[in-house]
Amino acid sequence: MTNERATMAVTRLSGFYPVLATRDVAASRDFYTRHFGFEVTFEADWYVSLRRPDAPQYELALLDHTHPTVPDGHRAALQGGLLLNFEVDDVDSEYQRLVAEAGLSEVLPLRTEEFGQRHFILAAPDGVLIDVITVVPPSEEYAAQYSGA
Repeated sequence: MTNERATMAVTRLSGFYPVLATRDVAASRDFYTRHFGFEVTFEADWYVSLRRPDAPQYELALLDHTHPTVPDGHRAALQGGLLLNFEVDDVDSEYQRLVAEAGLSEVLPLRTEEFGQRHFILAAPDGVLIDVITVVPPSEEYAAQYSGA
């Protein structure tokens, strides 16, 4: 792996966001709006666009996996393998709010990692994993692995 810049010119991005292919657009919309503070910016029965009102650069979209805008041969709903990281100021408070109070299903309990995270992981609709993280100082071993260290 290298940090060298590519020599070919790249276009300037004006936006970037994941689109989750889902079996149940409404259930996914409800999950992200209720538990993670997203608001709906566009909604159809087959597609919902979401963003955080406090940080509008953070966007997420939900798409019915059977919709014809998805090319033939790729119309499958997520079945795991996707992990979304949500970095927060106080992961312990979020754990209390989301797991203890809201009853969301944890798949990894709250813990501190030597590589510089205190986090827990939740299950979202369609097997998406939500990793709720507060960055903490890494151990000496891992600190040396960060660029600029």
